[in-house]
Amino acid sequence: MPHTEEDIRAMLEKIGVQTIDDLYGDVPEEVIYREEYDIPSAMSEIELRRHFKELGDKNRQLTVFAGGGAYDHYSPSVIGHLLQRSEFYTAYTPYQPEISQGTLQYIFEYQSIIAELTGMEASNASMYDGATATAEAMFMMVASTKKKNRVLISDTVSERVQAVVKTYGKFHGVAVTVVPEKDGVSDLDAIKKELEAGDVAGIIVATPNKYGIIEDYTGFADAVHAAKGLMTVNADPSTLAVLRTPAEWGADIACGDGQTLGMPLAFGGPYLGYMATSKANLRKMPGRVVGATTDADGKRAYVLTLQAREQHIRREKATSNICSNQSLMALYATIYVALMGKEGLKEVNRLSCDGAHYLYNRLVETGKFTPAFPGKPFLKEFVMKTDLDMKRVNAHLAENGVMGGLDLGEGLVEFAVTEKRTREEIDRLITLMLEA
Repeated sequence: MPHTEEDIRAMLEKIGVQTIDDLYGDVPEEVIYREEYDIPSAMSEIELRRHFKELGDKNRQLTVFAGGGAYDHYSPSVIGHLLQRSEFYTAYTPYQPEISQGTLQYIFEYQSIIAELTGMEASNASMYDGATATAEAMFMMVASTKKKNRVLISDTVSERVQAVVKTYGKFHGVAVTVVPEKDGVSDLDAIKKELEAGDVAGIIVATPNKYGIIEDYTGFADAVHAAKGLMTVNADPSTLAVLRTPAEWGADIACGDGQTLGMPLAFGGPYLGYMATSKANLRKMPGRVVGATTDADGKRAYVLTLQAREQHIRREKATSNICSNQSLMALYATIYVALMGKEGLKEVNRLSCDGAHYLYNRLVETGKFTPAFPGKPFLKEFVMKTDLDMKRVNAHLAENGVMGGLDLGEGLVEFAVTEKRTREEIDRLITLMLEA
């Protein structure tokens, strides 16, 4: 649009062609589209707003009882207002500290929050999502242990995370071994047996796991460290306000998805990957790290630290090819945690836990559901067994504005309850399921 006819003619002459069509001379004639494009006519502002509202009204807003890695937590309205401030919304790469202090400061605050939640010594400045962060943790373990190119992942880690880890491993020469579960939890004996081979760089486990179970990882870190490997815990960061942290389990790396820090489901994203580690592995961690220092006047200032810029702009020199920073979503998590505070995060978990156990008991009372893993502790998510046709049940629920539990197949259904769900909504879920 900004180029005049003279500009275009000069450029064509410079590269030695007569017309713009000549630029496509290598494209087969039969694949070139010669018809008129079916582009709608222009709309006025009011017409365009009406059009988008009609499109938006096609989306169905359901009361959510599904989990499986994405949870319907409450998002305080102030977050959206702060995020849309221009200094945050349009900020991009903070390489020049003299003009990026605001961005660098909130990333530093984000890192501090993640370090406190996980108990780890350092955090990076965020990543794409929890699955790719876990794959990056795999590379960190391989890079840190050297000459070992096999990583173990418990089958109690989400299948979607497993799939991403396997894909990354396949194309980077890392062998990924899935260790079978035992009664819904990671099998330490099976892991110890795999460690005997001497080629394992590390293990990946989850808390809570894919069934919502809070696993006991006593002895896991000792076993893998004795084999000169590392331990990664993929953790729901919201639950770390009340559960033992990855650091308390002896983990070397903590990672996962920050969606539970108030981010709405939003039809699939954007989400936030987090990663934290010990000082010993800090230089192997991908992505940016922001540090605090002082400027020439002795005032506190923030800078990218511990890494050369080549880490992000020259792929062959980089620890990882993840170079963009999800800083807007990192700011989202930072505002959320700052608003909630320690007691607020505990309250979110208490309400979620109370609601989940209330639904659990109501399902058992119906006589249609039995616990899939009786006696296993859970926080906000759990799995039940049933003979009901869950496809039919969930279709009936959806017709009535409710998203039911995730049908895992073979008679297993996974339910999740967050602080947003009321007792009345849970009772209505039970009534609708019995109707179906």
